[in-house]
Amino acid sequence: MARLRHRFWELPLRQLTPEEWEALCDGCGKCCLNKLEDEETGEIAFTRVACRLLDGATCRCAQYDIRLQFVPECIVLTPETMDKVAYFMPSTCAYRLRHEGEPLPDWHPLLTGDPDSVHEGHSVRGWTVPEFEVDEEDWEDYVIEDQ
Repeated sequence: MARLRHRFWELPLRQLTPEEWEALCDGCGKCCLNKLEDEETGEIAFTRVACRLLDGATCRCAQYDIRLQFVPECIVLTPETMDKVAYFMPSTCAYRLRHEGEPLPDWHPLLTGDPDSVHEGHSVRGWTVPEFEVDEEDWEDYVIEDQ
């Protein structure tokens, strides 16, 4: 595995290596929450209803490398797709923040050196509901205010 550059997260997204790109993810799991979009306003509402592939304990995709085989609508983030999908990502997402020219939050594992720092109030650990347990027409009952 290639060695990550010091403070690579401060570089423009298009300059990151594939390893650096993946390391930018804080592991919060918020991107794996099902969302509702208001057709009139375009506003995105996050729900507690998680993708069927989200591991609720680790907040990671259980089938990340082959997820599109199971969830073809999963958004694949790349520097090239950020202009189109950044609005769909959580407001604390490192990819979204860096795309918008903002710094990483102080709790981000790259800054703390602790991969579990995200789980101290910033991840979905312990409060999601698997999508196979909720009818899609009931997702509005699971909308969360803060994402």
